[in-house]
Amino acid sequence: MIQFKLFVALCSIIMISVQDLPAQDPETVTTEFHVDGVCNQCKARIENAAYIKGVKFCEWNIETEVLTVIYKPEKVDLKQIHESIANAGHSTEMMPADQEAYNKLPRCCLYDDGVHKH
Repeated sequence: MIQFKLFVALCSIIMISVQDLPAQDPETVTTEFHVDGVCNQCKARIENAAYIKGVKFCEWNIETEVLTVIYKPEKVDLKQIHESIANAGHSTEMMPADQEAYNKLPRCCLYDDGVHKH
């Protein structure tokens, strides 16, 4: 009887978790890529830069330095997203940061300073 109750509880948890997931739009693409950064200020800047027309969702993970992006390829291409982030001063795996923008970053955000070098 205990096993049955545990099974029912586990199924309930799975059902609730599945319901919480956003529906995947068949016209969107989900991708992940590395973006250099250090802190919460970087996170906000990277996500703001990535959130251009056609991007439906973006989230940068500070620990892994991985940006997850959901976008509509008929409105924006991946290169445009990388360019926007690089223009904000953060290097991506596809594009180096704009040097002038990087030099204007707050001191705590300088990921290529020898201390935070990637």
